[in-house]
Amino acid sequence: QVQLVESGGGLVQPGGSLRLSCTTSGSIFSISVMGWYRQAPGNERELVASITGGGGTNYADSVKGRFTISRDNAKNTVYLQMNSLKPEDTAVYYCNADIRSTSRSLANMWGQGTQVTVSS
Repeated sequence: QVQLVESGGGLVQPGGSLRLSCTTSGSIFSISVMGWYRQAPGNERELVASITGGGGTNYADSVKGRFTISRDNAKNTVYLQMNSLKPEDTAVYYCNADIRSTSRSLANMWGQGTQVTVSS
């Protein structure tokens, strides 16, 4: 039973910072790509940032220079450091990962989502 557990969301003022964490657990053999997506009401879910097993990163243009994605392979955890937050960053943020279990089956997994609200 593989699970993704997120934490770190909340309410922050414009210009502030938040750090999101997502820890995977269960019978995991390996994890390749991990990423963060977000979705605001009435909008499609969009990729915010992703990171490969080798450390290669990709960012949406809207967050480049403000957000940083990182991972700790020993802890099977991915982080999203969000600085200089803007009201338009308000959304539900979802953790995503491609996970191979100890049985060698591959699955794309999602976290439950965590609310980030940027407002004065």
